[in-house]
Amino acid sequence: MTRPLFLLLPALLFSFLIVSPAAAEIRLMSFNIRLGTAADGPNHWDLRKERVLETIIKFRPDLLGTQEVVDFQRDYLASQLTDYDSFGAGREDGKEKGEMMTIFYRRDRFEKIDGGHFWLSDQPDTVGSKGWDAALPRLVSWVKLRDRKSPGGLPLLFANTHFDHLGEIARQESSLLLRDRLALIGKGCHLMLTGDFNADEGSIPYRNLFPATAATPVLHDTYRVAFAEKGQEEGTFSGFLASNTTGPRIDWIAVGETIEVKSAAIDRSAHEGNTPSDHFPVTAILKIREKEGNATL
Repeated sequence: MTRPLFLLLPALLFSFLIVSPAAAEIRLMSFNIRLGTAADGPNHWDLRKERVLETIIKFRPDLLGTQEVVDFQRDYLASQLTDYDSFGAGREDGKEKGEMMTIFYRRDRFEKIDGGHFWLSDQPDTVGSKGWDAALPRLVSWVKLRDRKSPGGLPLLFANTHFDHLGEIARQESSLLLRDRLALIGKGCHLMLTGDFNADEGSIPYRNLFPATAATPVLHDTYRVAFAEKGQEEGTFSGFLASNTTGPRIDWIAVGETIEVKSAAIDRSAHEGNTPSDHFPVTAILKIREKEGNATL
């Protein structure tokens, strides 16, 4: 017997309410893909680029922050990730020269409404500037995005960076500068940040980004939200060996207080004991809340 439509509507509405929150989730990945010009022998970019791509495709990120990208690596990924737009600049000239912190975002999900770069130095708006005791110029690339699934909601500020590998003072100062800039350009936005910070949990840069006391903007370490207790195998630098899991966790995904953390992970993808890059990518599944609250599971 056919049931009247008015009897079916409550069930249909309930089904919609169950499905729609999952549809609003954002899948975010941070991935240091290792400089393509490095003399890595059997781990050279040309021999592993397909595995890097496979790792990305397997996770299906809506947003992807990459580090240590040079122009031909960006071009390869952009040619294969045809559903994504990209945004980045070379750290040496603000154009094509040098490593990039290239951002990829799904164009069917997000519309770019603004974007830019600043350098991690005491002259952040000077292209190619090198700060403090840093060995190399370092920068932050950022985009403001409109979520097509929430057209009336706040924009999303997504920033991506790579702190210096040698300069201890540079990492400390970079974290303070980054916080200040996020507060400035991220005002009125949901916040997401990815990067290779070359610092472990508990370090001064970590404490500057995730202070125990109230600060603006409020940022949360997605991995520590998902896993309250620190484990023994949280290392994110692999050195191309899948067995290297006990080192420092130097790759982080941070979110603002309007972001709910559904899950977080370190991607241990490997082939015959070798990882696609010398870093494990880190991932998070997130959900935006229009009302402020704690970034808890």
